[in-house]
Amino acid sequence: MPRGRSRHSGQYGEFWPGYVDVLSTLLLVFTFLLSIFMLAQYFVTQESSGKDAALRRLNRQIAELTNLLSLEKGKSKSVEDELATLQATLASLREENTRLTGLLAEKDQAIQGGQARISALTSDLEEQTKISNEALAKVDLLNQQLLALRRQIAALNEALEASERKDQEAQDRIKDLGQRLNAALARQVQELQRYRSDFFGRLRELLKDRKDIRVVGDRFVFQSEVLFPSGSAELTPEGLAAIDQLATAILELERTIPPEINWALQVDGHTDSRPISSYQFPSNWELSTARAISVVRYLISRGVPPNRLVAAGYGEFQPLEQGTDEESMRRNRRIELKLTNR
Repeated sequence: MPRGRSRHSGQYGEFWPGYVDVLSTLLLVFTFLLSIFMLAQYFVTQESSGKDAALRRLNRQIAELTNLLSLEKGKSKSVEDELATLQATLASLREENTRLTGLLAEKDQAIQGGQARISALTSDLEEQTKISNEALAKVDLLNQQLLALRRQIAALNEALEASERKDQEAQDRIKDLGQRLNAALARQVQELQRYRSDFFGRLRELLKDRKDIRVVGDRFVFQSEVLFPSGSAELTPEGLAAIDQLATAILELERTIPPEINWALQVDGHTDSRPISSYQFPSNWELSTARAISVVRYLISRGVPPNRLVAAGYGEFQPLEQGTDEESMRRNRRIELKLTNR
């Protein structure tokens, strides 16, 4: 500067003002300050931008924290509910624990009793084992006896088979004899039927004038009034005459029937349904039987062999007629004669 002033002074003399230096200095200072201001403004702007970004980050963090707080509050509610549930469960578990403790005590007692029972059973088992050993020895002995018994059974089976063979042969013979016997019986029945026809024909001829005596099927029927008074088993004179004729026919029959035919004359007494009750005949059973016996006894007295006669009483229980009129009653009161094989 002094050189400048010197130069200017040299050129212009003493006319360079002093304020120009001052203004120059002020201008330089102003430029320097303006540069510093601009530089400070730049840094302030940068710092402000950084703070806004930091503020936005803080706001975002605050929002996130708010959301997290809401979530934590919800979780806290769930945790409280879960805690209440767990507390209730804990109370139930405590009660169950108390119950199980009681059951455990009971089971301990039961176990103690079971142990005592086991001890008793062990003693019993030892005793049973001892008995079992004895039983096994007996089983061995029984097996030996069983073996011997099986041998005996085998021998008996052989004997039985032999006996069965003989029995079968006997059965075959019996069957053959049965067939022969049946054939012989059939022949005898046929012959007896022929003699029965002859016998009934002879009786019809002898008693042809009697209308109150008839043939019903294979039976010769006398009405009771012909032979007996009412309620009595004593033969009337008319009845004795009829039985005499019957005896004659039987004796003639006996002479004609071959000895191998085993025949018999069955005399059946029947009454009506009117009840009878007396000292001699308490019921119709006794009356019907007594009448049949009276006929048989008289036939025996007339020479008919007793082994050829059979007497039976049926009371009112085998009627010919079901009616209750007098004619039905009369027909039911009867003596029937039937020639049969024994």
